[in-house]
Amino acid sequence: SKIKCSLDYSGVYIMSYVNRLAENKFQLLNSMFQVVLVCGPRQVGKTTMLKHFADGTNRTYVTLDDLDNRELALSDPKLFFQKFKPPILIDEIQFAPNLFSYIKIMADDNQIAGEFWLSGSQSYKVMKLASESLAGRIGIMNMYSLTYQEILGNLEDIPKDFSFSTLNSLNSKPKLELNSVFSYIFKGGMPKTIDYTDEMRTEYFKSYIETYLMKDIQELGKITDVVRFKKFLTACASQNANVVNYANLALASDISQPTAKEWLSTLQGIGIVYLVQPYFNNSLKRLTKTPKLYFFDTGLCAYLAKIPSEEMLLASSLAGAYFENYVMNQLVIKNELSKNERNIYFYRDIDQNEVDILLEDGDGITPLEVKLSANPNKRDIEKFKVLEKLNRNIKDGGIICLIDSVYPVNEHNSLIPAGLI
Repeated sequence: SKIKCSLDYSGVYIMSYVNRLAENKFQLLNSMFQVVLVCGPRQVGKTTMLKHFADGTNRTYVTLDDLDNRELALSDPKLFFQKFKPPILIDEIQFAPNLFSYIKIMADDNQIAGEFWLSGSQSYKVMKLASESLAGRIGIMNMYSLTYQEILGNLEDIPKDFSFSTLNSLNSKPKLELNSVFSYIFKGGMPKTIDYTDEMRTEYFKSYIETYLMKDIQELGKITDVVRFKKFLTACASQNANVVNYANLALASDISQPTAKEWLSTLQGIGIVYLVQPYFNNSLKRLTKTPKLYFFDTGLCAYLAKIPSEEMLLASSLAGAYFENYVMNQLVIKNELSKNERNIYFYRDIDQNEVDILLEDGDGITPLEVKLSANPNKRDIEKFKVLEKLNRNIKDGGIICLIDSVYPVNEHNSLIPAGLI
């Protein structure tokens, strides 16, 4: 049940259990609610984390992937809970949503925080059912693939601000090397792929799509045309880190644009992709309203895009987009688990002026560019001037890149090592 591997990432070997960014939030929810639900795509480590916390306790573990357990849960829930008594960890809860009403009764009777731990994929479906059935009794959180920072053992939050003084105080974090970063980007963060060869990785993702992804999609009941949907997955990979073009997605998949929007929403719902919305201000009519598309697992994206090796990825014109996806994942995943959650946007106007990332909080907007370089053009910071028309406080920002240490460009902006994010 533990993550094991021997692959060397920048001199760091992964041994046994890998601590996750999600642990602190899980422990907080576990102290507050009788029921905690951990959602997310298959094979990202949800059960491994929960089993890690259950080790050495009397918590019962049961998986509804087991057809006998599932049949009992569906046909006789009372007998199910006589056989599998709380405190309990129920894996793949989406297969027996009828258990929620019984969990509610037991949670109300016992009033014990953390008595029920649940995990499930098909996030939006199971989250909706759980939140409706267990309102006020359940804490819900998401988990995703391992980030590179988790692999390196860095579980720090997003910097509280991006001033030079703050960033410089964090400068002891691991420095990132180009080849090791792209080794991670190509393999992705599924725990099982970390120590795989390229051939094993290919077979893993092929099996993952057939065994898990397509199975979950079909069980949702929204998609029946498997052939076209696989074309759609490939088309999405081709738009990685770009503004969504529904017309192109539809054309490549031989479907209508409304269907393309529905299918993309389904992929969002099960935690395969996410959309970053453009910053929009009602006073400015010239801003784009179309989101950008990213994959939670860059390895899955590279597989769908049929990129054969990390060397070819690094040498291709796609390298910058994949590095942007990597940085965005670090921010989006950490932000969701952060104590001080911020809104994440990008900026683009009708004149094609663009800023890769805007972090918004009550104090204003932090502008960030992403560049696949150890020595990016410092003039790129000049583009932040287009944000002045937003009538918001523009906070200290900079360019996230592969520089070794923080370097001040001007009074308010720095070159920022990607290892600090």
